Amino acid sequence: MIEIVPEIPAQHADAIEALYDRTFGPGHFAKTAERLREGSARVTHCCQVALQSDQVVGACRIWPIVIGETKAPAVFVGPLAVAKDHRGKTLGQDLTRAALKASKQDGWPLALIVGSPAYFTPIGFQMAPTGMIQLPGPQDASRILFLPLQEGAELPAGGVQTAPPPRILV
Repeated sequence: MIEIVPEIPAQHADAIEALYDRTFGPGHFAKTAERLREGSARVTHCCQVALQSDQVVGACRIWPIVIGETKAPAVFVGPLAVAKDHRGKTLGQDLTRAALKASKQDGWPLALIVGSPAYFTPIGFQMAPTGMIQLPGPQDASRILFLPLQEGAELPAGGVQTAPPPRILV
């Protein structure tokens, strides 16, 4: 049985990084999406892991970003990875849904992802209008997708930048 739970960095971080390395190889650090994660801290309480017998078999991370001149807050989804023997089912989409649900509950207005429209539109993502969003590097515009998380949230036009992580009051 696979359980999807919030990431606990002290317990899951090393296994997640190993999963990312196996899934994407060393080249994943060169991707444009990685520019949005550099120097940023993920919104850990919104990140999700899939566990089978306490082993990480999937992960979806969430990062704070701002979009456009107004610096509209949003979350950047990814990387999303699923262990090879668990692919071809719905685990990746289930992980993404869980991360989006946590982000929505946390009050984030909008989610942005770079990914396959065929994979992510069934869970609610839409293609961003061509040229509306500028990422910090080259990117196929048809793979820039967004999802309003709160009622009335709209995708602003402009560049996307990393944002400082939210402060969590304990």
